[in-house]
Amino acid sequence: MQPNRKVILIFAAMAILWPFFATAQDKPADNMQFVLEKISADKKLFVAANMQLTETEAKTFWPLYDKYQNELFLLRSRTIKMINDYAAAYENMDDATAKKLIEDYMNLEGLRLQLGQAYVPQFRDILPDIKVLRYFQIENKINAALTYEFAAQIPLIKSAP
Repeated sequence: MQPNRKVILIFAAMAILWPFFATAQDKPADNMQFVLEKISADKKLFVAANMQLTETEAKTFWPLYDKYQNELFLLRSRTIKMINDYAAAYENMDDATAKKLIEDYMNLEGLRLQLGQAYVPQFRDILPDIKVLRYFQIENKINAALTYEFAAQIPLIKSAP
């Protein structure tokens, strides 16, 4: 894919998703599930456009991709639950709830890392290392963009009295 087409694809995806991120400010958890579902459909097209898979590679890549995405979706669902918990406790946050949220966050980050570590060897079995690296770069870029957008919509916890 030519660089111009990549830029256009990224901006098109952002233009499609921006209204969802913008409305997420009022009800972040309510909209995040919808955003994640929309992203998962568009994400596959984005990955396909950027992976440059041969026909043979594609036959083994896409089933493993789908399996990996299903497990990522479970982690993202847990993240949404954590954000809901944060939103529910935001006005009256206490140390016990803050402690639980910290533990949940650290647990999810650990699980996300473990998931990647479990799947890298599986992707290496079916793709050259260059394409495995490219795939995880794509995943990282998408995750960073999502994390940034979600973080921009979630207010910092109020200072302790």
